[in-house]
Amino acid sequence: MKIENAVAIVTGGSEGIGLGIARALIAKGASVTITGRRESVLSAAADQIGADWIVADVGVEADAVRTVDEVVSKRGRLDLLVNNAGMGRFAPLVDMTMEDFEAVYRTNVYGAFLMGRQAARQFVLQDGGHLVNISSTSGLSGGKTGTAYSSSKFALRGMTECWRAELRPHNVRVMLVNPSEVMTPFFSKVGSVQQVSERKLRPSEIADAVVGALEIDDRGFIPEFSVFATNPF
Repeated sequence: MKIENAVAIVTGGSEGIGLGIARALIAKGASVTITGRRESVLSAAADQIGADWIVADVGVEADAVRTVDEVVSKRGRLDLLVNNAGMGRFAPLVDMTMEDFEAVYRTNVYGAFLMGRQAARQFVLQDGGHLVNISSTSGLSGGKTGTAYSSSKFALRGMTECWRAELRPHNVRVMLVNPSEVMTPFFSKVGSVQQVSERKLRPSEIADAVVGALEIDDRGFIPEFSVFATNPF
């Protein structure tokens, strides 16, 4: 993919991995629109990196449709969707509430589906495009208290494989990225304290990996990869 002058959407782009990916794409010359639910945070992040922004909840069908349609209307096409928006709720199975379980799936699964579907419709019309789903190593191996989050990432992996099979004949490359622990605001949002370490991954490592994978000539692509810290302890 030639990132220079490409038109991209990065969901959940106001902080963390999404912001890192958006920044890296802009540095390569892409036109990037970031999305999020908090207007003040989103607009400040967009101003910081030189991105467009759209307030939207990926888990709301009308918002997903509007996001893609606005970008295509403004830019004339869409070359890349990075499905990064995600959330977590962690509790033992016996304590997990239906409300929390549904909230995680609303963003991590339904949101990815809604954005992916709308982007895919445009990609098919164009006969080409790139779709990157940001998952987690939690989607490769479950663990304690991960009923909602881990299973949502397993679901995302399954959807990715389905989309890849469907969209390859339309010259669409669908990739899955599985970061291990990254230093982001994610942990504080789920009520956990993250141990800060200079050895742990930063959003920039994930962004560099995504950019590197995208820059392969379009005759080939990397279907899935994981990113681990070398020695985080």
